Amino acid sequence: MTNSMFTSCIQACSNCALICETCAATCLREDDVKMMARCIELDRDCADICALAATLMSRGSDYAKEFCALCAKICRACGEECAKHQADHCQECAKACMKCAEECERMAA
Repeated sequence: MTNSMFTSCIQACSNCALICETCAATCLREDDVKMMARCIELDRDCADICALAATLMSRGSDYAKEFCALCAKICRACGEECAKHQADHCQECAKACMKCAEECERMAA
């Protein structure tokens, strides 16, 4: 499998990683950080796994499909959590996570 087959998923993962990092950083500046704890945790997990998934796909790793399946699971969890919060950064993150989850599910199929 060549990395060109992964192009849209690599882009979705890279975008999601950046948006999740931004969301986590912004959540840390909220007045009630404790209320945002789960969101921040998932943002960080999601950003890390998305970055690694993009890297594995870029190099054509034999493990990319399996990793994409896990990435999709974490993206969905993050997206669902972010969707619970009304802040614009959380809503933007939820959308990026769900798009990434869909792309990763396609790759893992």
